[in-house]
Amino acid sequence: MKIRIKGNSLRYRLTQTEVRALADHGTISETTTFAEGQVLTYAIETRADLDNLDAEYQAHRIVLLLPEAWAKNWPEEDRVGFNYSKPLTADTSLFLLLEKDFVCLDEVDEDQSDNYPNPRYEKRDGTTTTAC
Repeated sequence: MKIRIKGNSLRYRLTQTEVRALADHGTISETTTFAEGQVLTYAIETRADLDNLDAEYQAHRIVLLLPEAWAKNWPEEDRVGFNYSKPLTADTSLFLLLEKDFVCLDEVDEDQSDNYPNPRYEKRDGTTTTAC
C-alpha cells in the first residue's frame, strides 16, 4: 500500500493482493517507524454505514474509510478507484482518492510484480499489452 499526502489531499494506491484483502477482510494497514519508536499507521477500513469515502486521524493513525459495498466487488471490476472531496469548512475540503496501483511505465526501483497491468502500455508495433 502506498500513501501520498499533499496539502489537503490524501491518496492511497493498492496492489492486487491488497485490493483482495480489503474486500475479504474489510481492513488493511501498514506502519512506518520513526526514531525512538514513534509509529505512523495508515489504514483502510470498510464500513457498512457509509455513502462515500471518509477519513479519520487519531493517535498517529490515518484511516481512509470506504463503503463496505464498494470494496466487495472491486477486485473483479475494471474500476480504477474512488474519490471524494470531503467538506471541512465553508472554504476547505479534504480530497480523498483510493485507486489500484498500476505497473509504472518508467523505470522504477521497486517490486511491481503485484501491481495491476498498466492499460496504457503500448508495444512498438502499435498493439497493446498488459506487461512491460
